Amino acid sequence: MTALIEAASPHVMNTYGRLPIAMSHGEGVWVWDVNGKKYLDGLGGIAVNTLGHNHPRLVPALQDQIGKIIHSSNYYHVPGQEQLAKKLVELSGLTNAFFCSTGLEANEAALKMARKFGHGKGIERPEIVVYEHAFHGRSIATLSATGNTKVQAGFGPLVEGFIRVPLNDIEALERATKGNPNVVAVFFETIQGEGGIHPMRAEYLRQVRALCDERDWLLMIDEVQCGIGRTGKWFAHQWAGIRPDVMPLAKGLGSGVPIGAVVAGPKAAHIFGPGNHGTTFGGNPLAMRAGVETLRIMEEDGLVAHAGAVGEHLKQALQREIGSLPGVVEIRGQGLMLGIELDRPCGELLGRAAEAGLLLSVTADRVVRLVPPLILTQDEADQIVALLAPLVRDFLAQPR
Repeated sequence: MTALIEAASPHVMNTYGRLPIAMSHGEGVWVWDVNGKKYLDGLGGIAVNTLGHNHPRLVPALQDQIGKIIHSSNYYHVPGQEQLAKKLVELSGLTNAFFCSTGLEANEAALKMARKFGHGKGIERPEIVVYEHAFHGRSIATLSATGNTKVQAGFGPLVEGFIRVPLNDIEALERATKGNPNVVAVFFETIQGEGGIHPMRAEYLRQVRALCDERDWLLMIDEVQCGIGRTGKWFAHQWAGIRPDVMPLAKGLGSGVPIGAVVAGPKAAHIFGPGNHGTTFGGNPLAMRAGVETLRIMEEDGLVAHAGAVGEHLKQALQREIGSLPGVVEIRGQGLMLGIELDRPCGELLGRAAEAGLLLSVTADRVVRLVPPLILTQDEADQIVALLAPLVRDFLAQPR
């Protein structure tokens, strides 16, 4: 691997297990490090770089905005907020949007909305259903909603008010909430990202939607990682033909510019009033321009359908090349959000792939995750397979 950084910086907090690589620049789905080594970006900044790198229409738009105004504050109207909110409402079928800067903030806002919804009904200690393997962020509240004891360790006491259930089991959900008048919402990712690319089944999504309607709960769907066209629809839950009441977004919405949003339907859109929630940086003019331009370019270039088609091609190619190998448990996901689960921890593949010129991640200890830019072509998808397949074969051939 490129010898770049021998030790952690003495001045930056040691919160990441970084590879000894620093990126210099990118073009399309390719990036180069400061030593000139080239990589195929199968990670997309962790599902962030929707339009890849140095996009010829996004970059001039952002330069134009920087030359006008970057930040003003939410004391004043920001025209880009109305423009982006209108587009998100159109694409989602919901009614209103709130803007923040990260997925964690969007999820935190959703949790606050659920609690205020409960208090509005006279429930003093509202409870929210969350899921095993879930990941919603690293604030104390979103960490408490997360289903990973490893990332929770050392940060107790966690926030109360969460009921945890397994995925895709409507009977388990009904049992866990039976006779409980304090339940106010069900909160989940359509496809769990950090938890190992675990999808919710379409039938289950419809069952949960019906249960929320029956019991007057909010259906809150975290589309932070799986939304913005990544699965071949604008939002992954749309494959089930349902609508949530609350939908947090972030990551790919700004193509690299920090942005988050909470889009809500009629049942939740007016839970917050002035003074109930806010943010300094959220909804700033630069982030709004990034969101507006990202969605515009995606529509102009047909990237949602493209992501679905190229993702299916990539999934089939992976299945063909490594799917039957002993040690490959499952290849799952949809569109350009794919996970390859192995039968053993495989964190070392992160470094091996980078050495081979491929960026990816390993999540949930044993799942290789691919979330490349949505501009990925079929030829580039084939190049991912050509780089990754021999690495997986060699890794699985090692004695355990």
